[in-house]
Amino acid sequence: MAPTDLSLADHLDGLRTAHLAFVRGAERAGLRAGVPTTPDWTVRKLIAHQGMVHRWATAIIRGEQADPDRLREQGQVSPEPLEWLTDGVIDLAAAITAAPEDLDVSVFLADAPPAKRFWVRRQCHETTIHAVDALSAALGRHPRAADTWITDDIALDGIDELLTGFLPRPRSRLRSQDPLTIAVSPTGTEAGWELRVGVDVPVAVRTSSPDGDIVLAGSPVALYLTLWNRSDEVEVPETWQDAAITWS
Repeated sequence: MAPTDLSLADHLDGLRTAHLAFVRGAERAGLRAGVPTTPDWTVRKLIAHQGMVHRWATAIIRGEQADPDRLREQGQVSPEPLEWLTDGVIDLAAAITAAPEDLDVSVFLADAPPAKRFWVRRQCHETTIHAVDALSAALGRHPRAADTWITDDIALDGIDELLTGFLPRPRSRLRSQDPLTIAVSPTGTEAGWELRVGVDVPVAVRTSSPDGDIVLAGSPVALYLTLWNRSDEVEVPETWQDAAITWS
């Protein structure tokens, strides 16, 4: 299997749809509301983080320099933070669209697609997950799959990016003294993964018939949210939160 089966247009559409959902959730919740899925943040801090990441990614795509702390501060003090957020995502989509197919810039995940496809995919899922955070602020709880707008195709792609891209990195802390295999089996699809966890970096294998010591099964969206620690619809091992998934 390729790192992603979705097209550039699919990821751009996912990015735009997630941004609209983010704004809708943030408006409903209000800037001062807490965010149940990221308890250290208010909606204002969530906006500042997301807008910073969009601008940081845009700078990389364009071969420019960006200061994440300065960008985050812009979001914290902007008198119209949601307009500031929207300006950033519009600029990001424009940079991705204008980038050459053979874009030569850095990427930071294992098993990554080519740079142009990597960055649109990464920002699609970055924005989708943080839009779920905004939704959680509006709901006052962790969302469930039925609360969201997320399609199965986006969810399956995001699960793949997490398992084959993020978790096999050295900075991931998902380890086990006793080797085990975690099978991720989305219901109603032919997609599946086996995550082999031991004392070294985890190894992820795509397979249509996953099997393991622990089996995580559920709808694609429920698994996507749960594996990103945004829902509790699927029971996961206690060590899962040790995976240390970060934005860069």
